[in-house]
Amino acid sequence: MLDAGDTFYNAATFSIEMRRRARVTWHFRPWIPRNLSQSFESMDFFPASFRHITIKMSMITATTWVPRGFAAPFPTKYQFDEEEFERISKLAKLELDDAKDDLADAQAELAGEKVAKKDDSDDEDDDEVSATAAATQDIDLQDDDLKEYDLENYDNDEAPEGEEGQGDSTLSMFGNVRNLAYHGSNAEDPYITLKEGEESDDEEREEMQILPTDNMLLAARIEDEVAHLECYVYEDDADNLYVHHDIMLPAIPLAVEWVNMPISKPGEPVPEGQKANFVAVGTMDPDIEIWDLDTVDCMYPNAVLGQGTAEASAAPPMPGQKKKKKKKSKQINNAYHVDSVLALSANRFHRNLLASASADTTVKLWDLSTQQCAKSYNDFHTDKVCALHFNPHEAHSTILLTGSYDRTVCVADLRAAEGTKPKRWGVDSDVEQVRWDPHNEHVFYVSTESGILYAFDARNAPSTPEKTQAIWRLQAHESSLSSFALNPTVPGFIATASTDRTVKLWNVDQATNQPSMVVSRDIGVGRVFSTNFAPDEAVAFRLAVAGSKGAVQVWDTSTNRAVREAFAGRVKGIDATEVKERLVAVANDEEDDSESGEDEEENEDDAGADERGWESMSE
Repeated sequence: MLDAGDTFYNAATFSIEMRRRARVTWHFRPWIPRNLSQSFESMDFFPASFRHITIKMSMITATTWVPRGFAAPFPTKYQFDEEEFERISKLAKLELDDAKDDLADAQAELAGEKVAKKDDSDDEDDDEVSATAAATQDIDLQDDDLKEYDLENYDNDEAPEGEEGQGDSTLSMFGNVRNLAYHGSNAEDPYITLKEGEESDDEEREEMQILPTDNMLLAARIEDEVAHLECYVYEDDADNLYVHHDIMLPAIPLAVEWVNMPISKPGEPVPEGQKANFVAVGTMDPDIEIWDLDTVDCMYPNAVLGQGTAEASAAPPMPGQKKKKKKKSKQINNAYHVDSVLALSANRFHRNLLASASADTTVKLWDLSTQQCAKSYNDFHTDKVCALHFNPHEAHSTILLTGSYDRTVCVADLRAAEGTKPKRWGVDSDVEQVRWDPHNEHVFYVSTESGILYAFDARNAPSTPEKTQAIWRLQAHESSLSSFALNPTVPGFIATASTDRTVKLWNVDQATNQPSMVVSRDIGVGRVFSTNFAPDEAVAFRLAVAGSKGAVQVWDTSTNRAVREAFAGRVKGIDATEVKERLVAVANDEEDDSESGEDEEENEDDAGADERGWESMSE
């Protein structure tokens, strides 16, 4: 639970080096999303000014599936050419300029807090002068001994004139280097008989292959100080889950959304009518990054939605004219977000549309074909917007559902005329997640921080949020209901997850339209932040679960006896016979490390001193 006195930390500065380095340092400012608040220790003892801190943790904040058949069978390697270098340099310069501005602001704040101590500084200066003089004298004493080795000319390749010849007594350590043969490629070298890359390339190609029966599962992970997106491949027949490749991210990821829309880099034509495999990532930065999932080892996204894109595409200054640096605006506007992006939703029928929800209280609709904001909705909510979802039914595909910390949810038709007010419902506490029913275009669900799951009918909007009437109201968990999932194939099959570490499966009776619990389990991922059913009918019962331990589990719920009994008459091929239960996780070679990590977390919970899930933290 996030109280008024708690703080969250927004990644303020970074550079392109973060995408290549194994460890980075973030500068943090106050502020955080609700469903992750229990994973962060209170930092109220930090001053308001910027502080360099090191975070040591491992957690997964969001997951999403990629349907079968969209991933390329053989992903391509990232090509770093001159055009790509220029594009990255331009965007990286914008980030560097912003980082310099933030650093200057932080230094200005710190300068006001420091008190000069002249007497102490004078004494220190005297000590430094005497120490420097002693060191200089010591170096002078050693110069005579070193001169005979002529170290200043040690790296010179050319020998002085008159020193070459048979009778020359001066020998070089690399005297025969001129006699070495050089070949343009290994194929020309007679001493290399094994042709380069023949066997290794075939093995690597086979390892990278994604079969038509494979599913991709995307997980946004924070590992120590590094944020990245892990792209898993799930092989259902082999009960295998492994990391295919990953993507480095510049800030803590909060939302991931698969996008079936070809995203071209600036200056490239937009392909039409073909399948695509991209992902949109929302982080604690106000920009949205879009990455190509079929390209491995990418250094920079295909597109960035936000102020960075607008500045990068601006016309360059005239020759001899100095370009004025434009300070990044923090005021709400119609072109880009100015705070963290908390949720994303792609339209499956108008695939160029992407909706985003932000902590700046606005909802924005992006046109991916132009990579610009098509419309900004600034009056839907009065507090941070943390959840949204497009209606998955084609006839209602332009209707958007949103939820906020102002304890309301809105339903708005984006085709409506300017000034049309959205329908509004009220709930008991802050919204965690919202979802449309994939089997009923009029029903939507809302989970809250108090652990309650609501079902509403979009046709029965109240006159005021205080007069809201739900179809049913379920106290699913005692702690925050951080995530829930609706099965796309089986009507009435709902999974809920909470920060109490449990995942519960529910059956909404088709006759009474009332939910009843089928089973409750601790999957072993810690505090659960994300749950998602697989999108394909062949794997409809597979539930991906992830949380504060940094682990992903895929639970085949059809192997649970209670589930089989509850849905035996609703799904073909499912009966009440008992089978061995399946739970698939990533194979971990570092068993000792994982066991020690689990022991640490158990000790923290037993001690009661670290209720919010930090593994450790140090300045």
